[in-house]
Amino acid sequence: MLQFAHVRAVLFDLDGTLVDSAADLGTAADHMRKARGMPALAAAQYRPHAGSGARGMLAVAFGVDADHAEYPALKDEFFTYYERCMMERTGPFDGVAPLVADLLRRGFVWGVVTNKSARYALPQTHAIDLFATASVLVCGDTTPHTKPHPAPLLEAARRIGVAPAHCMYVGDDHRDILAGQAAGMATVAATYGYLGRPADPLKWGADAAIKSPLGLLELLAPA
Repeated sequence: MLQFAHVRAVLFDLDGTLVDSAADLGTAADHMRKARGMPALAAAQYRPHAGSGARGMLAVAFGVDADHAEYPALKDEFFTYYERCMMERTGPFDGVAPLVADLLRRGFVWGVVTNKSARYALPQTHAIDLFATASVLVCGDTTPHTKPHPAPLLEAARRIGVAPAHCMYVGDDHRDILAGQAAGMATVAATYGYLGRPADPLKWGADAAIKSPLGLLELLAPA
């Protein structure tokens, strides 16, 4: 029996799962370094931490975490730069477009649950044609909580009218799996994402893991 035969809707994280935004996120952080007379860092230094958004980029660029006294101001500055370059090199990972097309062909509902605020998630998804077929977009400021809290996922399930038990959540960060589990959804770890070090997705407790977007189709019921 197929493990996920009960799934009727597939929800995805955004950055690192559906879209590759690492270059633009790193560019925003590097603009901040340059503004301070600091040398640029290689894109490869930023990339593994792109799934953590501003938190990850600022940790690489300045060695600060979310508890640092200067973090709120640095975060605001980061997003000012990011907004200017956020779609310069961002686009879907290879395989995402055919994945979405096949999900629709098979009759699945699909959507996005991201911790990125609507200010950035809306223009990003509007700029990429495939998101026009998404049934829901829940952003980091849609509910009072962000992942790993289950509230955003439960809100997405409510909006699409599919019980959480019949939903699957796919993400490239441990907090994605925690949120999905707390919401009572099937969970899949996307191991092709950024996976900041140290990270071992096989220890996250997800129901399954995929090495490419199209790998998800092997887990779902055929049309």
